[in-house]
Amino acid sequence: MKISVIGTGYVGLVTGTCLAETGNEVLCIDIDKSKVEQMQQGHVPIYEPHLDVLFERNIKANRLKFSTSLEEGLEHGEIIFLALPTPEDEDGSADLKYILGVADNIGKLIKNYKVIVDKSTVPVGTSDKVKQAIVKNAKVDFDVVSNPEFLREGFAVDDFLKPERIIIGSSSDKATALMEKLYKPYVRSGNPIIIMDEKSAELTKYASNAFLAAKITFMNEIANFCEKVGADVDKVRIGMGTDSRIGKRFLFPGIGYGGSCFPKDVKALHKSGKDNNYNFQILDAVINVNARQKLILVPKIENYFNHNLQNKNIAIWGLAFKPETDDIREAPALYTIDALLKLGCKITAFDPEAMPNVKRKIGDKIKYADSMYDALENADALVICTEWSIFRTPDFVQIKSKMKGEIIFDGRNLYDIKDVENEDFKYISIGR
Repeated sequence: MKISVIGTGYVGLVTGTCLAETGNEVLCIDIDKSKVEQMQQGHVPIYEPHLDVLFERNIKANRLKFSTSLEEGLEHGEIIFLALPTPEDEDGSADLKYILGVADNIGKLIKNYKVIVDKSTVPVGTSDKVKQAIVKNAKVDFDVVSNPEFLREGFAVDDFLKPERIIIGSSSDKATALMEKLYKPYVRSGNPIIIMDEKSAELTKYASNAFLAAKITFMNEIANFCEKVGADVDKVRIGMGTDSRIGKRFLFPGIGYGGSCFPKDVKALHKSGKDNNYNFQILDAVINVNARQKLILVPKIENYFNHNLQNKNIAIWGLAFKPETDDIREAPALYTIDALLKLGCKITAFDPEAMPNVKRKIGDKIKYADSMYDALENADALVICTEWSIFRTPDFVQIKSKMKGEIIFDGRNLYDIKDVENEDFKYISIGR
């Protein structure tokens, strides 16, 4: 099939590349000329495991191409994916200006029947707004479909190629048939393609992310309570997770969730509720608790140093909001760093992928180390903010030789408490 993808951000690029991988002819459109030129030369503009291999293979096979022309994209594709940004507005709502702007232009340029697919995460009712924007100028038939993405950063390629489910929101038999044909190669193992109305599809994405954010937040609350009463959150987590009604995933406490999805989607659903005279009280709690949790290590650090952090050298391991990505959007590490800088600390950080993005964001307010151990040079304390695999089995002898202090603050509970204490370190984690 011939597919066009409008927008080559995280979702658009993964979508376009993975659709090309099953033999489709894909044309990706972006207004950023320099970015398009880089992609045409084979450079992947984002870090995502395994994406580079598929990207290079499909460019060489001539199945994956790039352009800055929306008109060219509309001529090429029978299915047009809109994978455009929906940034958080000042009031917490999702800003639809990019999607509706492109939809308006599609109406002016469309020459024959197309299926227009909302791939971006959008509020309930967006498909109707896209339809209205296109129909103002369109002289031919078209359909608008909601097809939310469920891609986890760090696992996006596998999530696309082997989805647990595919949601298609459509009221058109013709559009539904085309979408089922497109996705059939990805569900050969029997996972479902679920057909529903557009509004239900839009809400399914928000509801899924909000539920997972609530699950994380609940465990963070339990971890905080464990510290008050002397319980061990790791044991509580295991006891809970063996209940099939609860499950083992998303029960790991830490310093809060971040990234491009959970924070924005929870706030957008909360705002959509207000717009429709409904107060999501549980989301009030999720938003407030997560904001507090991002800074949960700071008072622990202050207490350890008797509230005197002036000129203390703090090593930070992990800057991305989660491992296997360079994404620093709403990353808890950045909130921790900002608070520590205000308290007079000097910070040296290491992250396998995210340091260039942090440097672009905050510049030289902190130092950036070439390795995880270089970050420890003369450090009074080590603070772990992201659970990268390389941090899980460190050389404690080398850590001790580098550091001035003997304290580790672990925001992700990477280590067994006794193991660290046997290395003669003071170890402070979450809920244990």
